[in-house]
Amino acid sequence: MNRRVILALLATAFGLGWLPGSAFGQQKSLKEQLVGTWLAVSWEQDVPNGPRFQRYGANPRGGYVFDSTGHFFSVYARPDLPQIASKNPSTPTPEEAKAIVSGSIGLAGTYTVDEASKTITLRIEGSSFPNQMGGDQKRVITSLTADELRFQNPTAITGGTIYYVFRRAK
Repeated sequence: MNRRVILALLATAFGLGWLPGSAFGQQKSLKEQLVGTWLAVSWEQDVPNGPRFQRYGANPRGGYVFDSTGHFFSVYARPDLPQIASKNPSTPTPEEAKAIVSGSIGLAGTYTVDEASKTITLRIEGSSFPNQMGGDQKRVITSLTADELRFQNPTAITGGTIYYVFRRAK
């Protein structure tokens, strides 16, 4: 190849690296990639001396929403939760209440992302499980693509590790 062609190719390649949106010019941070709505695909927990189980069923409902200002909320519910016979959420039967409490959870608060360790720290400000409020929880990102998020909670309050899989809402 002649010298002019090589110089032109190098100048073009170098110039493309400075264009907005170019793969050479920008790489989104983990936090930027995380922002959005993530729908639950699976929720599985390994517990000490026991088998892996699915607290919210094989087809959990819910997921996470992470916004760009550092706020999040999450809700999970089993798809087979009982309806409340009285039709009043304040007066479930003891059996209905037990099934609902053990088969659903909601939490909200703020979050930060540590890019180096691929860790999300959740600051729980509100939760349907009051024991979580006021504390921090860590989630370790094991995989993040445009359409799928996987992370783990290696220090679950109930013991063991929780494995989460989500797909991005369209």
